[in-house]
Amino acid sequence: MAKVLCVLYDDPVDGYPTSYARDDLPRIDHYPGGQTTPTPRGLDFTPGHLLGSVSGELGLRRFLESAGHTFVVTSDKEGDDSEFDRELPDADVVISQPFWPAYLTADRIAKARNLKLAITAGIGSDHVDLDAAVARDVTVAEVTFSNSISVAEHVVMMMLSMVRDYLPAHQWVLDGGWNIADCVSRSYDIEGMHVGTVAAGRIGLAVLRRLKPFDVQLHYTDRHRLPEPVERELGLTFHESTADMVPHCDVVTINAPLHPETEGLFDDKLIATMKNGAYLINTARAKICDRDAIARALRSGRLAGYAGDVWYPQPAGPDHPWRAMPHHGMTPHISGSSLSAQARYAAGTREILESWLAGTPIREEYLIVDKGHLAGTGAHSYSTR
Repeated sequence: MAKVLCVLYDDPVDGYPTSYARDDLPRIDHYPGGQTTPTPRGLDFTPGHLLGSVSGELGLRRFLESAGHTFVVTSDKEGDDSEFDRELPDADVVISQPFWPAYLTADRIAKARNLKLAITAGIGSDHVDLDAAVARDVTVAEVTFSNSISVAEHVVMMMLSMVRDYLPAHQWVLDGGWNIADCVSRSYDIEGMHVGTVAAGRIGLAVLRRLKPFDVQLHYTDRHRLPEPVERELGLTFHESTADMVPHCDVVTINAPLHPETEGLFDDKLIATMKNGAYLINTARAKICDRDAIARALRSGRLAGYAGDVWYPQPAGPDHPWRAMPHHGMTPHISGSSLSAQARYAAGTREILESWLAGTPIREEYLIVDKGHLAGTGAHSYSTR
């Protein structure tokens, strides 16, 4: 029997929901490109319910405990005396979400003597030390594509919000004002602007497709160039590197995984090459940006706005400088955790567990590390030191 340790974010402050704004979800059975949505043998939850918090339990308890496995769910993950650290040494499986990551450092992996499988309920497994996972032969898997479109929608929302300066205008309404001049003094149209994405994988390409109808000039950079028909269809301009691309762009969106090549990429030096008054959107990983360089660029006016929902560490402390910097549109890490996305990544987590517990292969597209090597999506998206 296996012990499964699952780290999820806290329930709503008013308690776990007893009702929801909508009765159902649209049925989606495949993603762009044809990959099918998760296909577990069974489900013990209602799609559209809150599954990513501790009481939601990703809908896994009945499935696991009915088969005799031990299932521990907690939100307490920080510090040597956290429930996560106390339960980790004899855990066979760890499940974590990118939005509330249980950082599986090399030290924690070394202490987890039984650990065989680390599952990301969602996409993005950089909270796992992949080098340590490779060395210890720990399989790392994530529910690839489950919330990619959710994040892409969030990117476009934030982009328009920043360029149109929506949030301050909304605040005037909340405060009882009608100050039109104040509301429009930093508001522009995105039409005609040059917009570029750092990486054009599942999320980046979905962002480009959604921006095409806005009549913007689209740019991208990626380690893997898109097929020529796609470039022609979307009118894309390819750049060999981020440094080559950003001087041309009014808006830059980061949609790359965090690995040694991207960590700290947007520092003072790179930001200085961007257009004065450019906007930067980051729903990828916070450490791709130099935290203090972003705050300095907003205070100086080099950047007109910064929006994203990724922080380091997560959750961010109350004194994190991104909370107080001007002209930002930050949210807690929610872009990939809509109720729609939760239904897919909960189902995908169960599919991965079903395969692993039965000793059958996990879907290739879900794999990040397997048999001591980067594998599947991991081999395409990540690098190790």
